[in-house]
This record gives sequence, structure tokens and C-alpha cells, in this order.
Amino acid sequence: MERGNFVDHIRIFVHSGKGGAGSAHFARTKFNPQAGPDGGNGGRGGHIILRGSHQLWTLLHMRYFKNVLAKDGENGSKNKCTGHDGADIILEVPLGTVAIDQETGETEAEILEDGQEIIWIPGGRGGLGNYNFATSTNQAPEYAQPGEMGQEGWKALELKILADVGLVGFPNAGKSTLLSVVSAAKPKIANYAFTTLTPQLGIVSYKDNLSFCMADLPGIIEGAAEGKGLGHRFLRHIERNSVLLFVIPADSPDHNREFEILLNELELYNPELLDKEIIIAISKSDMLDDELKQAIAETLPENVPHLFISSLTNQGIGELKDKLWDALTFK
Repeated sequence: MERGNFVDHIRIFVHSGKGGAGSAHFARTKFNPQAGPDGGNGGRGGHIILRGSHQLWTLLHMRYFKNVLAKDGENGSKNKCTGHDGADIILEVPLGTVAIDQETGETEAEILEDGQEIIWIPGGRGGLGNYNFATSTNQAPEYAQPGEMGQEGWKALELKILADVGLVGFPNAGKSTLLSVVSAAKPKIANYAFTTLTPQLGIVSYKDNLSFCMADLPGIIEGAAEGKGLGHRFLRHIERNSVLLFVIPADSPDHNREFEILLNELELYNPELLDKEIIIAISKSDMLDDELKQAIAETLPENVPHLFISSLTNQGIGELKDKLWDALTFK
């Protein structure tokens, strides 16, 4: 997906519909000119609804939705007729979308399933007509309720990609090449930093027609949690991944130090990320002999599983799939 087509954050102004006013009408018939109150209720104002769609991968289609205004409900009328509800507005969004109030920063809704619908901004209730207020002591109420006002405000929609496995690593660590080998995804690959500018998804085929989703995220650099590089913008996508695969190249000057920097950036952004299953993959391992592999392994943390892989020769790729599948199925 091209950089310009990947939109994972939008800001919009929303306004749900106002409820219709109740009617204060009195019935007048040929044979009974004082038949009593018959004012109907007002209709509900239109809701603004979020609906999940598995066919969407980005918020690009909502880029030009600057104002989302739902219709007002109709007023009640005579003969106890209720006014029509205001038309709802349904916003289709990709799975993993989070709705946030811009003023408070509060998360208001999350869409995680295809077809899931959430009333995000409810419309105002319609007012009651005067026939609702008739009693034995007040048989001719001359009042009815006004409709409730709709809700309005500036909101944000953020996309957090739903993927089983997230690839974490410095720029040019070999993440995109790995994704292209284990799936049909075709991310841009080049020998310079920040080749990947937007998240890339791929479906990894496993045994017995099983599969899982892998996401290649833009490279993280030291200071990403404070906004350096490209990582800050995309760190939120890691929150949705069940397993994190740290990709560290074999030619790194200090493999353990690189792992600690990446781990620290995730902790600074959100400490809960460290509760996820973590696996280390030493990429480009075709340039290593057994003695070098042993030396690198001794520097890595003992409590984190690691593998040596090569996307060029497919070394360790099958074992990596097994380990990722085991991590996913035992969560």
C-alpha cells in the first residue's frame, strides 16, 4: 500500500440529530369538540454509528469527512402520531479502529469485529406529546416536551492494526524481506533506512491450511517514544499484536544492546507491551558460522527465546513459523 493511501488517523467534527418536539394538540371531532389531548411524541434524532468492515484496511475513505451531521427527528403531530426518527449516519471503519474524544482524550468506542456496530454519538430523544401527561386531575394538559439536543464535538478516529505477529526492529533490520518470504506481501525493500514508511500486512501460511497475520511496522530508533524518527507515529499499531518478533540483524555491533533499546522504547510508550510474548530472530544469519552463532546467543537474554534465520537461504524459516504458531495458540 502506498504511503499516500495509508491513513490511520483522522479528526472530524460530529453532531448527532436533535430530537423532535412533542405535540400539544387537542382532538376536535364533529360530535366531540373536546375529545382531549392527542399530541404525538417527537422522533429521535439521528445517531452516528460506527460499523466494522474487514474489507477496509485504512481510514483513507474518511479523509474528506470534515463534518458529520446527522438529521434531526421530526416533531410529533395530532392523532398521537409520532414523528419520524432522524436518519442515522453509519461510518464504516477498518477493524482495530478506536474512537477518541479530542477534548478529554477518552476512548469512546473500539471496533474489533466485522459487522460490529456501535452507536458512537447518540441522537437526542424525542419529546413526549401532551397525551402522555393527561391524568384524572389534569385532563387537558397544554404542554409537551421539547426534543433533546444532539451531541457534538471534535473527535478522532485512530487505526491500530490487528495482526497476530508484529515485527519490531531498527530500520533496515530485514523485517520487510522476512515478510516477503513468509507471505505473499510485497513490501518495498531497499538497502537504506526507513524503506518501510507505512505498516504492511501479510498472511503467513502454516501447516494443515492454517495461517496467521504478520505486520511489518516502520523501523524504530532510539528516542521513538519521544517522537524521533517514524516509530512514534506507528508504535500504537504494536498494541494490537499478540506476539512481538524482534528482528535484529546478524551484523549488528551489539545484539543485546539493540534488543534492550527496542524493549525500552516499547516500555516508554506503553509498559503493557512488555506483557506480550516476545521472540528474537537474528536475521541475515547466512553470514554466520556456528561459532559466531554461539557467541551471539550467549549475549542474548536467557528468558527470551531466539532463532537464527536467513530470508535469503530460508534458514530457520520453518522453525520460526513453528515457534510463532506455538506462541499464538498457547496465549
